[in-house]
Amino acid sequence: MQLTDGDRIRGLLATYCRLIDAGDFAGVGALMAHAVLRTEDGTTLATGAAEVERLYAGLVKLQDDGTPGTQHVVANTAFDEPAADGSVTATSTYLVFQATAEVPLQPIITGTYVDTFVAGDYAGSGGGWRFVERRFGIGRSGHLDHHLTITL
Repeated sequence: MQLTDGDRIRGLLATYCRLIDAGDFAGVGALMAHAVLRTEDGTTLATGAAEVERLYAGLVKLQDDGTPGTQHVVANTAFDEPAADGSVTATSTYLVFQATAEVPLQPIITGTYVDTFVAGDYAGSGGGWRFVERRFGIGRSGHLDHHLTITL
């Protein structure tokens, strides 16, 4: 089987979902080690592995099982043409479900990720792709009080 660059990038998006749903904030930090996380308007939230890990650890509530009790779904990924520097931007829709001991399974937030990736031979990448920027856009939200330490 031959994987395309799009397949590899979608694999990074799926890896993010698995890590965040496992409550593995160190893993999310490692995945985003070379990235800048920003709000939709460009405000910087975190840069690099340590800051990304701290951001998630301070923002996301963990349940008794050590996870946030969530299921992140990333869909409708559309790729822009590669930029002159070879970077690729992908825009995706996200939907987060949550179930805890206190609340039944429910959708809690939707929005958009605008991610920029670069390819190359980075340590541990096998010549693959990596995140260099993620912008978060919030669409609709429900009850986030069991998920986040802040109010949106």
